[in-house]
Amino acid sequence: MYDLRPRRSWEDDDAVMFRDSLRRFLAAEAVPRDAQWRENKSVDRDFWLAAGALGFLCPSLPQAYGGSGTSFAFEAVIAEELGFVGITSVGHGVHSPIAAHYLLRYGTPAQCLQWLPRMASGELLGALAMTEPGGGSDLQAIRTSARLEDGHYVINGAKTFITNGHNADLIVLAVKTDPAQGAKGVSMLVVETKDLPGFRRGRNLNKIGMHGSDTAELFFDEVRVPAGNLLGEEGQGFVQMMESLPQERIYIALTGQSMMERAVEITAEYVRERHAFKQSLMDFQNTRFQLAECLTMARVTRAFVDQCVDQHIRGELSAADASMAKYWTTDRQCEVMDKCLQLHGGSGYMDEYLIARMYADSRIQRIYGGTNEIMKELIARSLR
Repeated sequence: MYDLRPRRSWEDDDAVMFRDSLRRFLAAEAVPRDAQWRENKSVDRDFWLAAGALGFLCPSLPQAYGGSGTSFAFEAVIAEELGFVGITSVGHGVHSPIAAHYLLRYGTPAQCLQWLPRMASGELLGALAMTEPGGGSDLQAIRTSARLEDGHYVINGAKTFITNGHNADLIVLAVKTDPAQGAKGVSMLVVETKDLPGFRRGRNLNKIGMHGSDTAELFFDEVRVPAGNLLGEEGQGFVQMMESLPQERIYIALTGQSMMERAVEITAEYVRERHAFKQSLMDFQNTRFQLAECLTMARVTRAFVDQCVDQHIRGELSAADASMAKYWTTDRQCEVMDKCLQLHGGSGYMDEYLIARMYADSRIQRIYGGTNEIMKELIARSLR
């Protein structure tokens, strides 16, 4: 079988060892429990604590803040390994490379010490709340408000489709501190949810895929948080989101890439073993050609994704290239999933088969992190 997981150009020896340890941890602690997580629509907190204790949460944070002081390469390894085993229940991509890195990038040293070590340990589960009812990718249209009053921000509004929202202890929240200023009136606040008056979680939303990943509605009714919970300065929230989205988008691309590679691998195994008309499915030319197309898409896309990861580690990844990686990879991911499910026949439609779960889980990849249509618009703007 063609090697779908060679050593990456951005992996050093430490990252390779980290990958091996993580792979064993996920095989023992995540894969056997994923069916229960999907049924519960939530991941057990003891898994987060175990992952934190072994250094699998927020590894790219400085050691002073509970991390390992490594590069984004370690976050990339986690994205790939979760994707390769088809674990979409664990909202690591929001918790570690997104929510924690908002704090690292824009927080004061005191804010980082207050929250990041507990995120790295798994004590605090993080979420990022931007999307609102009636508005998705248009982040300038945020309506959730926060007014400054007696040393506190008073928050009113609602958010929806929030990954980790049902269990989050800490939310990086996008609000309007000056509704008259449009994008320049957006700010980011850190909200600790424990025993917080006026804060309410809605239902854990039912989705067509990613059933184990809790996704919630959040409501804020005169919620008061200390003024010191502001990230950076008022009015800088939109800029902060734009600066942070490339990391989110390359993480999404990495997840899609590894799921695409796994789909090719498990489908090749299936068609070699499955027989029809007195021969294996692999003996049919159509099967071989379909898999050849899927393998080619996976390998060609891998080259670009790895190039983007290399650039991101060096601090050189452009917003346009991150958008290309996100849109191209997730489109190819869904195309490959469809072809691979078709080659499984009726079995591919059964939830007990990994390809069925990966097929359903993949569809959201073209939507969150900015829809792929928005990605094309951002890419086009770079041509002006």
